[in-house]
Amino acid sequence: MRLRGVVCRHGGLEAVSGVDLEVRAGERVALTGTNGSGKTTLLRAVLGLHRQVDGEIAVGGRGCRNAAEWAWRRRACGWIPQRPAAGRFPLLARELLASSGDLAEAERAAGRLGVGGLADRPVSSLSGGQLQRMHLARAVGCVAAGAGVLLADEPTAALDFAGQEEAAEVLTSLPVTLLVVTHDRAMAARCDRTLEMAAGRLREVP
Repeated sequence: MRLRGVVCRHGGLEAVSGVDLEVRAGERVALTGTNGSGKTTLLRAVLGLHRQVDGEIAVGGRGCRNAAEWAWRRRACGWIPQRPAAGRFPLLARELLASSGDLAEAERAAGRLGVGGLADRPVSSLSGGQLQRMHLARAVGCVAAGAGVLLADEPTAALDFAGQEEAAEVLTSLPVTLLVVTHDRAMAARCDRTLEMAAGRLREVP
């Protein structure tokens, strides 16, 4: 994954300022920083979910210039959103898992994470921690379906200490390139590098 001179705006506000970043294949990178520093915006820009973007973003050596290339990008990148929402329409947890592209593997991961028995419940009925585990299981399914990059935004925020350790172990053991926004020291400690964002700019933490 390679970012060159990436600038992201919210209206007239520049949320990400000239970010350069290269993440090698298989590398695990933790992205830290205060709230509002641009971390989530940067991840969303990689996925095309934030469109006020200048600069270059490439995944697997490929940029995105049309709808077909964006569709490839979203298959190539697993995604765990921050504070995952249940959505506006009724959705069963099993349907969320199926959207990974490999339902069987996602269901196995849900079982290992202790939420396998909740697959037939609406996601709106799950607690924050249960829903976060479902999204983690979905990410495992995405990787099984061929995603080579995983972008995770505060994937342990709704979990207790034991759950944070478990999620960190699952995420960092997956055979993918990982970019994870986190305030969790245990998660960051498992990564190869830690970067910090401040006022939209990026620096490496020694």
